[in-house]
Amino acid sequence: MIARYADLHLHTTASDGMQDIPTLISRAKARGLSTIAITDHDTISKDLTERVTEISGMEVITGVELKVDYDGVFGELLGYFIDPLSAPMRELFAFMRDARERRMEEMVKRCRERVGIDVSFEEVRSLAVGSIGRPHLAKILVEKGAVKTMREAFDRLIGSDGECYVRLARPEFRDATDAIHAARGVTSVPHPCFIAIDDWDAFSEKLLAAGVDGIESFYPYASGGSGLHIAPEDVRKIAIQKGFLLTGGSDDHGPNSVKDTLGAIHLPYRYVEMLKERCNLA
Repeated sequence: MIARYADLHLHTTASDGMQDIPTLISRAKARGLSTIAITDHDTISKDLTERVTEISGMEVITGVELKVDYDGVFGELLGYFIDPLSAPMRELFAFMRDARERRMEEMVKRCRERVGIDVSFEEVRSLAVGSIGRPHLAKILVEKGAVKTMREAFDRLIGSDGECYVRLARPEFRDATDAIHAARGVTSVPHPCFIAIDDWDAFSEKLLAAGVDGIESFYPYASGGSGLHIAPEDVRKIAIQKGFLLTGGSDDHGPNSVKDTLGAIHLPYRYVEMLKERCNLA
């Protein structure tokens, strides 16, 4: 039997990625993947109309990455095998779309007033096919010569410590979990080592109580552990001990992005099968 591998954390131009779906599929095939999950931020591409489908020989899972509030700690939540027509998800997307628009308007204003960069909201919006995000603003800042690279834009201006940064309003993680389950999906906590949690034992129990299904246990963290609140192997051990499903993905945003990481994770297909079993798709 030929081994099959998946990447369950990928972004496209429907949010802040730099690649459309055909380009992503072509790149994924070239890296030996048979299954991908498209997990754009707070939205689902209009080209994804089923919970899971086959496109050009690639199994494509309809997913999402939601910005959420873990009781005062900001993080994200992944959803897989989502029904794109789900009413609870559409309501959540509408809330996040409005929140993202308001946030970007304020960030653009700060770029003008605090740093003196001649940039408009309309310029940033023109780059966003779907959900608007900071990489769109970063690209404009590079084009205007305010910074040399998108990474510099984040480091100096629009990252969490930047002068022009504005926090994004987000739903409570329990509500997001309920919405994903209502859409017949399954949930997982992405890049958990980046979440500022002091007591992972207590946090994991909170996740279980809310019905969260999995933890992204395979992720291409930078070498050396800089910026991590817990070691990846420790999170993986907790996930296994507590009975969470294990997921993994590269968080690739495409070529010429701040995260060109496709191929960094090859998740054995048995983990996809366990996700399917959880949401009755096996």
